[in-house]
Amino acid sequence: MKHMSSREFNHDIGKAKRAAEEGPLLITDRGKPAFVLLKHEEYQRLVGQEPSIVDLLRQDEPEADFDFEPPRLREIVRREPVFD
Repeated sequence: MKHMSSREFNHDIGKAKRAAEEGPLLITDRGKPAFVLLKHEEYQRLVGQEPSIVDLLRQDEPEADFDFEPPRLREIVRREPVFD
Protein backbone atom coordinates (compact mmCIF):
# COMPACT_ATOMS: atom_id res chain seq x y z
CA MET A 1 0.00 0.00 0.00
CA LYS A 2 1.33 3.42 -0.91
CA HIS A 3 1.69 6.00 1.80
CA MET A 4 2.08 9.76 2.08
CA SER A 5 2.58 12.13 4.99
CA SER A 6 -0.19 14.57 5.87
CA ARG A 7 2.21 17.40 4.96
CA GLU A 8 2.70 15.89 1.47
CA PHE A 9 -1.05 15.38 1.17
CA ASN A 10 -1.79 19.02 2.03
CA HIS A 11 0.90 20.20 -0.37
CA ASP A 12 -0.21 18.13 -3.40
CA ILE A 13 -3.75 16.76 -3.21
CA GLY A 14 -3.69 15.99 -6.95
CA LYS A 15 -0.76 13.63 -6.41
CA ALA A 16 -2.70 11.91 -3.62
CA LYS A 17 -5.76 11.48 -5.85
CA ARG A 18 -3.63 10.01 -8.63
CA ALA A 19 -2.04 7.59 -6.15
CA ALA A 20 -5.49 6.56 -4.85
CA GLU A 21 -6.53 5.69 -8.41
CA GLU A 22 -4.14 2.74 -8.22
CA GLY A 23 -5.25 1.57 -4.78
CA PRO A 24 -5.74 2.73 -1.19
CA LEU A 25 -3.37 5.49 -0.06
CA LEU A 26 -2.30 5.54 3.60
CA ILE A 27 -1.88 9.07 4.95
CA THR A 28 0.31 9.37 8.01
CA ASP A 29 0.29 12.04 10.69
CA ARG A 30 3.57 12.41 12.58
CA GLY A 31 4.67 9.05 11.24
CA LYS A 32 1.59 7.15 12.41
CA PRO A 33 -1.21 5.88 10.13
CA ALA A 34 -4.11 8.33 10.33
CA PHE A 35 -6.28 8.14 7.19
CA VAL A 36 -6.83 6.07 4.08
CA LEU A 37 -7.80 7.67 0.78
CA LEU A 38 -9.55 5.45 -1.74
CA LYS A 39 -11.95 5.68 -4.65
CA HIS A 40 -15.63 5.90 -3.81
CA GLU A 41 -16.40 2.72 -5.76
CA GLU A 42 -13.85 0.84 -3.63
CA TYR A 43 -15.37 2.26 -0.45
CA GLN A 44 -18.84 1.11 -1.53
CA ARG A 45 -17.48 -2.35 -2.27
CA LEU A 46 -15.83 -2.56 1.15
CA VAL A 47 -18.92 -1.53 3.10
CA GLY A 48 -21.19 -3.66 0.93
CA GLN A 49 -23.37 -0.71 0.02
CA GLU A 50 -25.46 -1.32 -3.07
CA PRO A 51 -26.19 1.65 -5.30
CA SER A 52 -29.68 3.12 -4.93
CA ILE A 53 -32.18 3.21 -7.77
CA VAL A 54 -31.39 6.92 -8.11
CA ASP A 55 -27.68 6.13 -8.57
CA LEU A 56 -28.50 3.49 -11.17
CA LEU A 57 -30.82 5.76 -13.16
CA ARG A 58 -28.72 8.92 -12.95
CA GLN A 59 -27.45 10.10 -16.32
CA ASP A 60 -24.08 11.71 -15.63
CA GLU A 61 -22.54 10.99 -19.02
CA PRO A 62 -23.64 13.21 -21.93
CA GLU A 63 -23.89 10.21 -24.28
CA ALA A 64 -26.47 8.65 -21.93
CA ASP A 65 -28.92 11.46 -22.66
CA PHE A 66 -32.14 10.44 -24.41
CA ASP A 67 -35.70 11.67 -24.83
CA PHE A 68 -38.40 9.74 -23.06
CA GLU A 69 -42.10 10.38 -23.41
CA PRO A 70 -44.21 7.68 -21.79
CA PRO A 71 -47.52 6.93 -23.51
CA ARG A 72 -50.62 8.34 -21.91
CA LEU A 73 -52.71 5.85 -20.00
CA ARG A 74 -55.76 6.32 -22.24
CA GLU A 75 -53.61 5.30 -25.25
CA ILE A 76 -52.63 2.06 -23.53
CA VAL A 77 -55.99 1.04 -22.09
CA ARG A 78 -58.66 0.95 -24.82
CA ARG A 79 -60.99 -1.63 -23.40
CA GLU A 80 -64.70 -1.12 -23.13
CA PRO A 81 -66.10 -1.39 -19.61
CA VAL A 82 -67.60 -4.78 -18.78
CA PHE A 83 -71.05 -4.79 -17.13
CA ASP A 84 -72.48 -7.97 -15.68
